[in-house]
Order: sequence, then structure tokens, then C-alpha cells
Amino acid sequence: MSWFSLEDIQQAEAVLRPYLPETPLVQSYYLGDQSHRFFFKLESMQQTKSFKIRGALHKMLSLTQRERKLGVAAISSGNHGISVSYAAQLLGIAQAEIVVPETTPRSKMEKIAYFGGHVRPMGKNYDEAHRMGMQFIADSGMTFIDSCHNDPKIYAGQGTAMVEILRRNPDIDTVVVPIGGGGLATGTAVAAKALKPDIRVIAVQTAACPAMIHAYRDHVYYEEYPTTGETICDALVGGVGVLAYEMLKDYVDLIVEVSEESIRRAVVFLLEKEKIVAEGAGAITTAAVLEQPELFTGDNTALMVSGSNIDGKLLRQLQAEFA
Repeated sequence: MSWFSLEDIQQAEAVLRPYLPETPLVQSYYLGDQSHRFFFKLESMQQTKSFKIRGALHKMLSLTQRERKLGVAAISSGNHGISVSYAAQLLGIAQAEIVVPETTPRSKMEKIAYFGGHVRPMGKNYDEAHRMGMQFIADSGMTFIDSCHNDPKIYAGQGTAMVEILRRNPDIDTVVVPIGGGGLATGTAVAAKALKPDIRVIAVQTAACPAMIHAYRDHVYYEEYPTTGETICDALVGGVGVLAYEMLKDYVDLIVEVSEESIRRAVVFLLEKEKIVAEGAGAITTAAVLEQPELFTGDNTALMVSGSNIDGKLLRQLQAEFA
């Protein structure tokens, strides 16, 4: 298996720079105080409204003309599919097939279609969609754009957000990042520890699907993992990436899980207090601070807001729930 390093991330950052503007790093109005400051890394302000464009575009820029001509395909809970569709449009790739679970929020399916991707709903959850989608892609002969399984180009692309954080604020001493499959968390952790070895990296999972926490607890690579109960973190469910499983443990300081209720509260907190729109996965880092504040003792903490592709109906429901 091919791993990746800070050099790969820095090369990815140079390749992506002409295509992706740097996203803001803004200080929180309501979290912390003058001694303990919190900053939001707004990946929610990417053109695709999530960090996933970093990995998808980095991978697709490396494709040969033949691979581009064959078209691209992806399996996604939504954000990766949006990013693959946008990157295909940007690079003039005519065909982008996106397999999504049948439960994918309508808003995410609409964005995939908006950027020219063809949505193929398959399966009742992400793991089922992944099994069916891999067979479809194998039969189609299209170029597969991985989400988080084992492609180092995807991981290196995701790590570029951390390069931006430390370039904007070298005093950041803690970074908090969502973790589902593990692409963003691993890319972030590798970049963070290489650039600033004493930085603290905390990854956060929903209690509805703590796949990586249990993988390390059980010493088992969970390619698939069930979701318990309802979750608004559709971007963080299912199994973990094999590259993330192999690498992350050597770079992350702590992986914590937070309740779905805290995540729901955090979405509303960000919207009404900080004036930031975030989906569940994007709000999970804030949820960790609200639920377990004793863990966050650094002077300058960066919270990754990984995406804002939340369904409007759900957002209104959450506001009513915590009114």
C-alpha cells in the first residue's frame, strides 16, 4: 500500500492553488475567551460547499487523457459526488456517474446534478451503496475516483486544508477534525504533525457510527460499519478507509465520539450565534467543544467546518427543535 507524506500534501497544494481559493480561518465570537481562542476553518465555503473538492480535484488532475475520455465514477454519501461532478465540469470530462445511497439528502443530489453529474441511487445505506456501486463501476469501465479507501492522492489533497490553517495562523496548537472514512482526518493529521510536531490533533466521530474508534479498540479494519439510530451526519457513516486505518493511529492524539443531540445543537449554535451554515458533519467539531469542553485546553484551537450541504427542511426542523 502506498502511503503519503507532507511532501505529497505540499505538492497537492501547489497543484490545486490555481483552481481553489484558500478558505477563511475566522475566530469564534462565542467559544473560548482571550486565553483560549477558537477558529473555524470554513471548508463550508468551497465552491462545492465541502472539503471533498480538494481530494477529488487533485486526483482528477492526475488522470491521463484516456482516463478522462472514459469518464469518471464515484460512490458517495453526497459531498464527494458533488466534488467529482464539479471537478469533471471544470476539467471538461464529459461523463460523471455518481452512486449514492437512496437516503442521500435531496439537496446533495440536486448539487450533483447541477454540476453535470448523473445521480445513481443504490442501496439503503452507504455500505450497501458501496458494494453495488463498485460492481457498477467495474462493469462500466469508467475511471473510479475513490473517496477515502486507499488512494494517496485523495488523502494528500484533503491534507492541504491544514497547510492553509498553519500558514494563516502559525500559533494554532490544536486542530479538531471530523472523521468518517478518515480521509480528511488522516490528511490533516499528517500535515499537522509534520509542520508542527507538538500540535494536538483531535478527531471526532458521531456516536451513531464510531467506526474508527471501534476499529482501533478491536484491532479490526472495518470496511463496513453499521449506523445505530438516526443521524444527521450522513457524510460520516459507514466503514473506514484502509489507508486511514493504517496511518491515522500514528498521527492523531485523540479520537472522541459525541452524541447526535450535541451535533444537532451545534448546527443551530453555528447558524444562530456564529452565522455559519454547517451540515451535521461540519458541526461535529463544534459539538465536541460544547459537549466536552474540558478536552480543549489549547491557546489557539482550529475547528474544521468540513461542509455546509445541509437539507433546508432539516435545518428548519433543527431550529424549531431548539427554539
